[in-house]
Amino acid sequence: MPQTHAQAVCELFDVPDVKKVILSVAFVSESGVRQIEAALKAHAPHVTVFAGVRNDITSHQGLTLLRNIGVHLYTVDTGSRTIVFHPKLYLVRGKTSARLVVGSANLTLGGLNNNIEAGMLLEFDLADAADRAVVAEIEAQFAALQEDYPKNIVKVGSLADLDKMRANGRLVNEMAVSPPRPTTSDGEGVGDGDTIPRIKLKVPPLRRALAKVKAAPKKTKPSKAAVGAKAGVAPKSIPATVGVEFELVWESKPLTRRDLTIPNAAGTHATGSVNLDKGLLPEDVDHRHYFRDDVFPHLMWVTRSKTVDEASAKFQLVLKGISYGEFDLAIRHTTSTTSKAYIQKNAMTRLSWGTMREYIAKPDLIDRTLALYRDKVDPTRFILEVD
Repeated sequence: MPQTHAQAVCELFDVPDVKKVILSVAFVSESGVRQIEAALKAHAPHVTVFAGVRNDITSHQGLTLLRNIGVHLYTVDTGSRTIVFHPKLYLVRGKTSARLVVGSANLTLGGLNNNIEAGMLLEFDLADAADRAVVAEIEAQFAALQEDYPKNIVKVGSLADLDKMRANGRLVNEMAVSPPRPTTSDGEGVGDGDTIPRIKLKVPPLRRALAKVKAAPKKTKPSKAAVGAKAGVAPKSIPATVGVEFELVWESKPLTRRDLTIPNAAGTHATGSVNLDKGLLPEDVDHRHYFRDDVFPHLMWVTRSKTVDEASAKFQLVLKGISYGEFDLAIRHTTSTTSKAYIQKNAMTRLSWGTMREYIAKPDLIDRTLALYRDKVDPTRFILEVD
């Protein structure tokens, strides 16, 4: 039966009378910590975590969760982006036995569940001198780290320490993402050269938690390309300066044929749009108002009909990690709060695929997810990523 690294790590805590726990990982994310949160909480006073930072992966959210759980948390900062603290080791020692998982898995959702990783679970009988010596040596090596590298390995004393590391770039914000690399499509315009299907593993993938984005303060004016533009019409100009970081504002559930405008049911027609619905938003977020009020408030909205407003914005398309450039797409929002659709809590906001449809209408994208990111500098520009 397939077993995830998360399950293997949780099994470590089955040793009787837990005395010492050491977790050493390069990368930490909140969704990764959530996978073993219950075990960590049950033994928090005995848990010491060494986590690498300044690596563009370990997140403020992940270390904040560890700090709130109450473990002894140390950050390992090599002072260089080219020297990475990289050991992945999970050790739990009890009174008479110990267990160890060592391998490639980090304390992330990918490492513990979604990625293809390798690891080995070892058991030690502490009554055996050789076994006891191995466990003692591991503990001694980690105990010496702070003394050997006092400027690089520092215990986190408060959440303010983590806030400072995020402010100076040593921790990332999980709700933000860097722009995708420059366009590297096959040059044919529709990505026909990339037909590799998404691998289907024996362990189902999990999705990380999504937080509600706050409406960005109105410090920037909408780009000329986004004001009054119509779907499918190329902009007159593209601003030369755009942001270097985007924030995740929405993520879909697995995409269907309807979402991708390739229905195959008899009598069903392609709508040419995708509903911006509840997706993976938190339960307390009302998706009927969220997109109009919080995600797209900076766009120039115009009245299309008595109950529908319309706006346009620039969306960069990224499919399976490859960027295919920017498109002008129309967004329509139904304003009625008395309609049957509103009362049934259906989607009130729709994104028209426009000329992006020829890229999107692909069967190999079925069951993938669609993520929507907003530029943190210019909130009228977005990224759509299907992965």
